[in-house]
Amino acid sequence: MKHLFLLMFIVLFGAGAFAQVKTDSVAYGRQRAKINAMLAARRLKFGQYDTSLTKRSGIFHMQTKNDIRRSNQILMDIVDTDDEIFIELKKLFDYRTNQLNYTAFQKKQIENTAREVEKERIAYMKTINSFRAQNEALKAQTAKQNEDYQSRQKLYIIAMAMLIVSVIVLLILKRKRSN
Repeated sequence: MKHLFLLMFIVLFGAGAFAQVKTDSVAYGRQRAKINAMLAARRLKFGQYDTSLTKRSGIFHMQTKNDIRRSNQILMDIVDTDDEIFIELKKLFDYRTNQLNYTAFQKKQIENTAREVEKERIAYMKTINSFRAQNEALKAQTAKQNEDYQSRQKLYIIAMAMLIVSVIVLLILKRKRSN
């Protein structure tokens, strides 16, 4: 009777767990099918046990020793089936645990990759910002150099103009003295 309640609990719990389990694992699917087949066989044996309890082949419609032995044999078969179901359920839960561990491992890998990508993204942003700052500094330096160049160019033009004017003035003065 204890096994019956335990089995019913496992069947009910297992049915809920089976409804929630959605996996691509072929081995996991085969294991589930095997357990479901074993549970169906157990239900049949329990049905046989139930009918064997009501079977009375003795005098005055009483149960004989053979009837009781057959019932006990069916009950022992049910217990053996229950033990096999427990073993197979453990295998099934091991598959599920391994899948959960594998999923956790994948999740950890994804998180690590995400962290690395974030670090790289931040490093790229820092590099881009430093390049922008360098670009702005170079633009400012270029603008200053252009202003300095234009100022010097104006000075050179003024100096050249004064030189030309002074040469012309000197030539004019030299001609006036020579005449």
